[in-house]
Amino acid sequence: MALKERLEKTKEIKVWFGELPVESLYTAGIAGERFLRTLKDKGEFTGTKCERCGIVYVPGRIFCERCLARLEEWVKVGSSGVLESWTVLHQGLDGKGLEKPITVGMVRLDGASTVIIHLLDNLDGKALKIGMRVKAVLKPKNKRTGAITDILYFQPE
Repeated sequence: MALKERLEKTKEIKVWFGELPVESLYTAGIAGERFLRTLKDKGEFTGTKCERCGIVYVPGRIFCERCLARLEEWVKVGSSGVLESWTVLHQGLDGKGLEKPITVGMVRLDGASTVIIHLLDNLDGKALKIGMRVKAVLKPKNKRTGAITDILYFQPE
């Protein structure tokens, strides 16, 4: 039966009440894994540079999103950068109110062309300004797991 036929027969629509046992496994991919391993092992931020466009993607990518060139040149970027934008969240992903608001920002690290979105030191938005300098605060090396949460937050420099 074609999709169009199904839409025309709306009286045949059935409902199933219950739960579907769905599992998924999200991976960071080849470039994401390299970014996270370097962050875990060395406490350094890296990205990939497009030889054609000159764009430095952080975290790294396998291909350039603008010209579709394969990206193979890995470069080290700074752990400090510029706050491009920020917002204060009062609700969690589940839609429920947070006990304490959290602040999330878009940070363009020194040497990067793209931004990384992460938690900011929770200043309740009072001392934050677009264009201000911020730096990453990482977990101690022995506590890092190779996840984006190895970055605790960004704080004003």
